[in-house]
Amino acid sequence: MAKKKKQEAPAPGSPAWMATFSDLMNLLLTFFILLFSMSSVDVSKFEEIAASLNASFSIFDSGSPAITEGGLISSGVSQLNQLDNYYTSMGTNQDENSDEDISEEELKDKYDEMQSDATEELGGKVEEDLEGEGLLSGEYEGFIDMEITSQYVTLTLNGSVLFNSGRAEIKKDAAVFVDKLGDVLKRYNDNLIEIRGYTDSVPVSAGNKYDDNMELSQARAYSVYKFLVNSKNMSEESLECSGRGEQEPIASNDTAEGRALNRRVEIRIYSILTNE
Repeated sequence: MAKKKKQEAPAPGSPAWMATFSDLMNLLLTFFILLFSMSSVDVSKFEEIAASLNASFSIFDSGSPAITEGGLISSGVSQLNQLDNYYTSMGTNQDENSDEDISEEELKDKYDEMQSDATEELGGKVEEDLEGEGLLSGEYEGFIDMEITSQYVTLTLNGSVLFNSGRAEIKKDAAVFVDKLGDVLKRYNDNLIEIRGYTDSVPVSAGNKYDDNMELSQARAYSVYKFLVNSKNMSEESLECSGRGEQEPIASNDTAEGRALNRRVEIRIYSILTNE
């Protein structure tokens, strides 16, 4: 009967292949450390980008809306597409003043200034277009009031021009005016355009199809929204509408003149910050 060979005990210590593997890992680690030491991170430019996003889109704080409370940010993508040039411009300015540290507050002030300048430029273009359509003079004088804020251009439309009392359908004799206005707004289809309906404080009459002023104001804003989408083929992604009822009056509801001013539709055209 054949005699079995005695099995040899494994050599003490780690296997031979593990030493080779460890040497390889050490070499790779040394290689990456060398690469990292040769690279440089522009910390100041990174902080500028982070601070700007935080200031303008609130994505690092709590994800709050970038435009206004209760508003949609449907134009966020369009705005983000424009930020490359903004960052490039800021980076260039930083390179020219590399010894100067820009605080987050200074960066926010700079962004606000650039945003305000962009809105001012937008307002000039809108006013020129309105004048070109004859909407600020002649038979349409007083139909539109225009105001430029830091973020948007507001066109305030006289509610009595557009709607009959207690109704939300655009009046037939306002069709030409609204059509011309739609031609102007269509030129800014890439901007966020917000339509807000307002009423005075007089309650809706009994038997009206709308229960209260809030519902009436919403229906009026939606009528303008629907016209721009259906008749002017404007993108629904860049439009939003809401009703504010008798909230946010711009005049006293104690007088007929004040109530007439409060019955209005506001169209806000938000500026897109660019580096032009």
